[in-house]
Amino acid sequence: MTSSGKVESRMNKFEAEAMSHLDTLLKASRRILHNLHDAEDVVQETYMRAWRYFDSFEAGTNCRAWLFRIMFNVINGRKSREAKNAETPIEEVTDRSSDKVIQMDPLKRIEGREVLDATRHLSDDQRSVLWLVAVEEFSYREAAEILDVPIGTVMSRLHRARGELRRVLGNDRAAGSGG
Repeated sequence: MTSSGKVESRMNKFEAEAMSHLDTLLKASRRILHNLHDAEDVVQETYMRAWRYFDSFEAGTNCRAWLFRIMFNVINGRKSREAKNAETPIEEVTDRSSDKVIQMDPLKRIEGREVLDATRHLSDDQRSVLWLVAVEEFSYREAAEILDVPIGTVMSRLHRARGELRRVLGNDRAAGSGG
């Protein structure tokens, strides 16, 4: 096979395996980062890395999980760079108005949009685990592999994320018990 034939074959395999997950990655990245521009940048970098290392992908394994792992590595790399470049704030914000509890009717139906908006109150780690398990339906083990953390950390972060959603939404049914 010629060099161009090998590249074309690799490109066809990559397109068949990886490109079908583009929308899913963009949606997840956008929900985690809360910024379309950043999400697009992360997904673009994810696919550039996936292409670069596609020869290391084992055919027949979970390409979606492999891509999510790359995406979270990209996100974490960006966070590390941002943390290194962040300035230390001179004074803390003293407004505690956000600490006030808002009472809600427990029978009120909570809309999906409200839940998505409430995820802004979660830490990045909690939001990532919640998205992988509850939305993308990865198992705890798969989420742990994607995020490169122990399975117990996934379970703990998910528990705290659900609790925080219940608190923010003011309704114990909000986070539900089923994922």
